[in-house]
Amino acid sequence: MRWSGQGIAVDDGALPGLQRIGFVRSVRTPQFEGITFHEVLCKSALNKIPAASMLPFTYTVNGYRGCAHACRYCFARPTHEYLELDPGDDFDSEIVVKTNLVEVLRRELGRRSWRRETVALGTNTDPYQRAEGRYALMPGIIGALADSGTPMSILTKGTLLRRDLDLIADAAQQVPVSVAISLAVGDPDLHRGVEPGTPSPQARLGLIAAVRDAGLDCHVMVAPVLPYLTDSAEHLDGLLGAIAEAGATGATVFGLHLRSSTRGVFMSWLARSHPELVAPYRELYRRGAYLPADYREMLRQRAAPLVAKYKLGGDRRLFTPPTPPEPSALPEPQPTLF
Repeated sequence: MRWSGQGIAVDDGALPGLQRIGFVRSVRTPQFEGITFHEVLCKSALNKIPAASMLPFTYTVNGYRGCAHACRYCFARPTHEYLELDPGDDFDSEIVVKTNLVEVLRRELGRRSWRRETVALGTNTDPYQRAEGRYALMPGIIGALADSGTPMSILTKGTLLRRDLDLIADAAQQVPVSVAISLAVGDPDLHRGVEPGTPSPQARLGLIAAVRDAGLDCHVMVAPVLPYLTDSAEHLDGLLGAIAEAGATGATVFGLHLRSSTRGVFMSWLARSHPELVAPYRELYRRGAYLPADYREMLRQRAAPLVAKYKLGGDRRLFTPPTPPEPSALPEPQPTLF
């Protein structure tokens, strides 16, 4: 199903998924060829994360659902199914935008009950994806959090973060601010295949340097590491060395999770691009969404000396992955993350 041409007042049952989250209109523009923006009015902005998620923060804010970065492994893909959209191509091209997010966020942050707990930005879909160039939600989000005395963390692959570096640096004078860049693939050819909509590895290394030049610490998420593709000592050594040279103050390394419909999207890409790895991946993930304990331990032993070598063992409080739970304990992706 596609929604171009739908009017603001239309309520004919054609948008069952989007209607339930405050659909206003769908927009296409020549500057974003192949992408449809579905503008919605949200009722809430702060999302409380279930304790079962075992994440090192309690609240998130997400201005977008879906992401034109089109990373084949994106764990957030199943959330599109809640909207009766496809977690594959639709996730990459049907982007839902909370146009009133900043207004709602300021109202929620102004409540007497708000305890100013750290809010994480970029935990579901990237806050500096291409859509941010059109809608510019982040300046208002950053300003609202800083003005309310609320600490924040930002995780992105998007070089559009450069636009807001002065604002982020100013916010860091008022509240604790953590900035992290995601960079897990150093090989340009592999990058184009598995993360086709993201800035190049070289561009993100430049972004790390820009964050440091702005006077901010910069953590790097070397995640997800892709078994048999980016997990060699040679690849990790080269990538962590380049990250350190760019000025990063810390790095976290962990392997690929393949949950729910993300598994099908990633495995379809793998079958097209690296068919020889389909059987090894099926073996690795035969017991569930997470890599087996012996693989995780191998990766830890391989990465830890390199993190130490390049002095990238900085503060990881907000960048430590949860310990994978038993398969029976895994919660499905929740729409409240949006």
